[in-house]
Amino acid sequence: MNDSSWGAPPQAGYWGPPEQGPAPGAAPAAPAYDAYGVPQPLDTQPMPIVPEVPASGGDQDDDRGAVRLSGPLFRDEVPAPTPQTNTQQHEPQKPQEPMPSAPQPVPAPQKKSAGRDLGAAIGVGVGLGAVILASLFVVKAVFVGVIAIAVVVGLWELTKRLQERKGINAPLVPLAVGGAAMVVAGYLRGAEGAWVAMALTALAILVWRMAEPPDGYLRDVTAGAFAAFYVPFLATFVSMMLTADDGPWRVLTFLLLTVVSDTGAYAIGWRFGRHKLAPRISPGKTREGLVGAVTFAMAAGALCMEFLIDGGTWWQGLLLGLAVAASATLGDLGESMIKRDLGIKDMGTLLPGHGGIMDRLDSLLPTAPVVWLLLVVFVGAG
Repeated sequence: MNDSSWGAPPQAGYWGPPEQGPAPGAAPAAPAYDAYGVPQPLDTQPMPIVPEVPASGGDQDDDRGAVRLSGPLFRDEVPAPTPQTNTQQHEPQKPQEPMPSAPQPVPAPQKKSAGRDLGAAIGVGVGLGAVILASLFVVKAVFVGVIAIAVVVGLWELTKRLQERKGINAPLVPLAVGGAAMVVAGYLRGAEGAWVAMALTALAILVWRMAEPPDGYLRDVTAGAFAAFYVPFLATFVSMMLTADDGPWRVLTFLLLTVVSDTGAYAIGWRFGRHKLAPRISPGKTREGLVGAVTFAMAAGALCMEFLIDGGTWWQGLLLGLAVAASATLGDLGESMIKRDLGIKDMGTLLPGHGGIMDRLDSLLPTAPVVWLLLVVFVGAG
């Protein structure tokens, strides 16, 4: 590289004439030309050709600064076209139609489930029925004992669930003793004896709970009084039915109508149930099931009053069956309300396929005073 590239004075043929001309009288020397045809002075040596850097001057850009590196190196070079962005608006593409999917196999319709072990439920039901019938028609006092045992077990289940789920300590000992006494008093002394036993049981609950700290006293005694009324006092009406001359048949009518009502509701509701009866309380109950309960209970009531009860008629049985279906349904809903509040499905597990004793007494307990009262109205106390 010569000095001209580092700021030496420009020579002829570049950006201006030379500062000094040739010596006077000297013969003009043949001009020298560089590789690009540019005349060169005689007293200078041509610079080596560097193809990467184009010479300045002529019709090239007359920028006297640094040589530009952009653009072609030679004139005859054509710059490669830069890719242009296609600004033309594309035609909207039609949405592609989805490919038809392969047909999915249709699941086989599932068989409607009954929701419990029917085999175990039927077996336990038959066994309980045999015990009840044997004690009912052999010795009345034995049947009273069966009622008392069922009451005590039911109280145990109820108080245990109250303590487990709500922390309520309803006194079990006065409840069990007072409950059994209520059933016996109802059989021996009738309604007057049942009310006296109920009052004494409530008093015993108040006194028994005083032996513990006062925290939760009102809550516990209130739950105890409720349990005493709900289980043993309502069961007392069954023992009062038994005191009539045709007492065993009255009790059998009461049991048959309640069981038939429950069975009719279960069978019709399971097969045809579509409209919920009380979805917030018991989602499994339907209006169709209620119709089945009423129909079955009225038919059974007409037959029982005509053939089992002395002095009864079929139309009385229709009314009795209607009342039983209503009270049994309300009792079932009431028990469901309690279980929902406690957050449990069954009160116990003593009876396979049924739950606990209280799960079988839920329809029977509120139905007992209804049947007792209607039988007294229709055919007397006996």
